[in-house]
Amino acid sequence: MHPAFSVLFLTTLLGAGQGLFLALFAAEVAARLNVGPAPGPAFLVAGGAVALVLTGLGLVASIFHIGHPERGFRALSRWRTSWLSRELVALPLFMAGLFGWTAAQLMAPQWTLALGTFTAVVCIALFVCTGMIYACLRLLQEWATPLTPVNYLLLGCASGATLAAACAGIARSPLTGAFVTAALALTAAGAITRIAALRRNRALRPRSTLQSAIGIPHPKIRQTAQGLMGGSFNTREFFHGATPQKMKAVKWGFLVAAFALPLALLFLAGDSPAMLVIAAIVQYAGLLAERWYFFADANHPQNLYYQAIS
Repeated sequence: MHPAFSVLFLTTLLGAGQGLFLALFAAEVAARLNVGPAPGPAFLVAGGAVALVLTGLGLVASIFHIGHPERGFRALSRWRTSWLSRELVALPLFMAGLFGWTAAQLMAPQWTLALGTFTAVVCIALFVCTGMIYACLRLLQEWATPLTPVNYLLLGCASGATLAAACAGIARSPLTGAFVTAALALTAAGAITRIAALRRNRALRPRSTLQSAIGIPHPKIRQTAQGLMGGSFNTREFFHGATPQKMKAVKWGFLVAAFALPLALLFLAGDSPAMLVIAAIVQYAGLLAERWYFFADANHPQNLYYQAIS
């Protein structure tokens, strides 16, 4: 598939915002249960504001891959059957809950647990909806696996926890160590499930071939032209055009930048704000590359017919 950059920013920014909120709310709950230091309302408000900005930027990014943004509201009508519609329902609910939870930290602290619980449930639902948009597409074998929503959840939570650690380091919060530990665990878990998905996809075999597509069982059929003198919608939207060498470089690049380097930086950072900020930036850049590879790695069946341009 040909990745749209707006989708890359949409999914990674939303994931980081969702993961950041879950980390902050977990810290608040732990403090209420007397199993961790109190984060303080000022820190939670600042973190909630950052999460709101990230989700808002993700929402803005979503507009750029809609052919007719003025008709986008119509997608809400299919929430009974469409995971995309369900995502469009869950996203504003999450943003509204996040705003309410953030505001309540200063104006109505007695409501923060109730609002946070509601927002956390919607947040998890949003992760599931986003992942299932792709996992439900059975014709794309690389996406049609439970690992897809699992990876969306774990990678979003990992980037959010790393960002929470950076925010805590800047604020000199006593929660820095806890956030670093959570980021290490979630990043490691995300690496394991993402590598599992890569290994699974490498073993996949196409369900159809040129031979089965055109009904000619000759062993040496090769397409040299698509019947057009130039590109088409099919070659622009359903094939990335990258060489195998580029695909391999991106794969190893995101494995290093999204997982290996952040793990090393988090492990060595301690409570150093600079190291934690660098870890968050490097991981986000790696997740952008990971999301590009996720889309590009999906081989649409139409590519059987559009492999070359004369």
